[in-house]
Parts: sequence; C-alpha cells; structure tokens
Amino acid sequence: MIKYNPRLWFKHIFNLYKSDTLRILMPEIIIVAIYTWFLNYTINHFFPGFNVTLFKNAFAIHTLIGFVMGLLLVFRTNTAYERWWEGRKMWGSLVNNTRHLAIKTQYLLESGNEKDEFIALIKAFPFVLKNHLRDNSNIDELVLSDNEKKKLLQYNHLPNGLISLMYEKVSKWKTDKIISDVDVLLFDQEIKSFSDIMGACERIKNTPIPFSYTLFIKKFIFIYIITLPLGFIPDFGYWTIAISTFVFYVFVSIELIAEEIEDPFGLDDNDLPIDELSAKIFDNIAVIQKNN
Repeated sequence: MIKYNPRLWFKHIFNLYKSDTLRILMPEIIIVAIYTWFLNYTINHFFPGFNVTLFKNAFAIHTLIGFVMGLLLVFRTNTAYERWWEGRKMWGSLVNNTRHLAIKTQYLLESGNEKDEFIALIKAFPFVLKNHLRDNSNIDELVLSDNEKKKLLQYNHLPNGLISLMYEKVSKWKTDKIISDVDVLLFDQEIKSFSDIMGACERIKNTPIPFSYTLFIKKFIFIYIITLPLGFIPDFGYWTIAISTFVFYVFVSIELIAEEIEDPFGLDDNDLPIDELSAKIFDNIAVIQKNN
C-alpha cells in the first residue's frame, strides 16, 4: 500500500507512480489517438457530407449514454471500495483480537513452555492467514518449533490447522485442570473470532464481481469509445483526438482502479498493507510478553 501525504497536491498530480493508470494505459491511449485521427482524416477527405447528414445528433446521444455509464462506473467503484474497506476492518479486528488473546494467555496461564508455545501460535496466525489469502503455503517466516511446524503442515488449510492447534492446547489445559471452564470460554471467544475473520477475508477474496456485470461494463466502455469520435468530429474536428483519449483515460482508469482494489489482499500498490499489519501484531504481542 502506498503511503502518502494527501495535502501535497502538485506532487501527486505531476508524479507518475508505478500504479498510475496513465502509465499503465499509455499504449492504449496512443492507439485510441491514432484511431481517432484516422477516422477524422477519412471522414474529412472521403465523406465531406458527413458533418451535416448521418451523425449530426450523435453528440447528444453520446452525452446521454456517458451519463448512464458514469452511474455504472460509480456503482462499480463503490462496490470495489466496500470490499477493500471490509478487508481493512477484518484485519483491524485481527489486530485487536490477537492482543486480547495474548493478554488473556499471559494472565490466565503460569509461565512456562505451554504459555510460550501458545503465544507463538497467536503470533503466527496473521502470517499464515496473509499467505493463505495470497495462495501461498510458505511457513518459513513463522517463529514456531519444528514440532509445531510439522503438525501444521499436516493440514491442507493452514489457518484452520493453526486454529486446531490452539484448540488442542486449550483442551489439554482443561483436561489437566490448568484452566477452568470459564477460562475455556474466554479462550474460545477469541479463537472463534480468528475463524470469523478468516471466513470474511476468504469471502472477499473468492467472490469477485459477477462476470456478466464486469464483462458488460468493459463492452460498454469499448463501444462507447469506438463510436465517440463520430459524435464529436462534426463539431470539433481534430480536437476530437484529445477529447476521445481523455474520456478513454477517465473511464478505463475507473475500471482499472476498481479491479485492483476489489481483491485487497494481494501485492498491488493499493492493496492492504497486511505484511506490515502482521509484523505489527508480532511486535505488539512481543511487548505484551516482555511487560508481563
């Protein structure tokens, strides 16, 4: 995720970042400009009566259609942003719930290997979830014992496996009467929240915008841009090149932004900073351990 100062207007206006849609769309913008120039040249030289006959009202038609398409793109962007923001809320909840569980573990268990191993599982969960959402099963960055890693790798679904290991330890503590039934409920409350957060993130990742909807928008934009010069050439001539390329840039940029943020757990510049959040959770829990 790109960190920036929203008050530096001119810096952001004139800088081209890696994720800037102008940089991404430059080849397509050039193609649209060439197409518009060719259409303009052809009409002016081979169909001189074009300006007063067939498409004299096309400008009004494109204005109306552009308004409708603007509404569609606003809905598309809002839907994508809702997915991005829900993902951020889920990871915000994960930050809080890992802290709560770590604090409860610190005070409900006596010092020893059991407590340290359980807190290590809490620290590991954000990293496992992050990799799972990116279709990555790497566990090298986990600070777990070899025995715990071996147990974890027995599960195809690593976040579920980590939660199962947590419940396995809580069940053992209850059987050995290390914790009471009330303590079990306290642990269950936080561990269950991990499962709820994981399920919400998986829902966001695995349920994209319906294919027919996004396909319709792409076709709509394509047809609109291809026919746009026909409505502007009679009145604007070669200035239609600038108009067409600008309209193409605006409409397609909105669609590109929506596509990028609708899956907020990847590695794109505008995706959520879940690497930083995972490291933050790890550091916060380490401080809780140190101060208690």
